[in-house]
Amino acid sequence: MTGSRGGVLELAVLGSLHETPLHGYELRKRLNTLLGMFRAFSYGSLYPCLRGLLNDGLIVEEEPPQDTVLGRRSKIVYRLTAEGKERLQELLNQSGPSSWEDESFGIRFAFFRHTEAEVRLRILEGRRSRLEERLDRVREALSRTRERLDSYTLELQRHGLESVEREVRWLNELIDSERRSRSAPGEGEHPPGPAQAVQEETQRADTPEADR
Repeated sequence: MTGSRGGVLELAVLGSLHETPLHGYELRKRLNTLLGMFRAFSYGSLYPCLRGLLNDGLIVEEEPPQDTVLGRRSKIVYRLTAEGKERLQELLNQSGPSSWEDESFGIRFAFFRHTEAEVRLRILEGRRSRLEERLDRVREALSRTRERLDSYTLELQRHGLESVEREVRWLNELIDSERRSRSAPGEGEHPPGPAQAVQEETQRADTPEADR
C-alpha cells in the first residue's frame, strides 16, 4: 500500500484488528471514531484497503460463530495474521518525518501503547520540532503582514498561532512524562503515561458496557 493516506489507513486497520477480530460494520465504526478525530475518512477507501491487505496475507476473512453475527449486516470477520502483526510492528517502529506530520501523527499517537518507548519519544520530539518550525514561520509572516490585515483575518491568524502553541505545550508535557518514565528508579513496569492513558480511555468509551 503506497502513499501517506494509504499508509495511515493501513495502520488504522491493522491496529484496530490487533485489538480483536472485527466484522466490517464494527471495523467501519471504529475507524470512523479513530480517523474522524484527525481527518476526513471515506468509507469508499476502506474496502480497497481491505482487499489489498487480504491479497498481501496480512488479514484473513473468517465466518464468525453463529451466535456472534449481528443481524444481517455482515457474516465476515477480519482477523490479523502473523504476517499482519509483523507489518503492524514495522509500521509502529517507523519514526521518520512522515510520522510527525498532520496526516499521520494523530493515528500514530492513538496506537502509542503498542509502540516502543524510544520510538514514542522520537515521534513526539519530531512533532514538536516540526510545530516549532511552523510557529516561527507563522510569527514571521504575521509580523510582516499585520498592518495590511483586516481585524477578522488577523484574529484568525492569531487563533491558528495559539492552537499551535497549545499543542507544543502539550507535547512538552508528554515528552517530559516519557523521559521521567524511562529514568524512574525501581523495577517492574512504569505506570501508563498520558499518551497511553488517553488511548485507554478512548478504548473504554468505545466498548459496550456488556463487554467490559
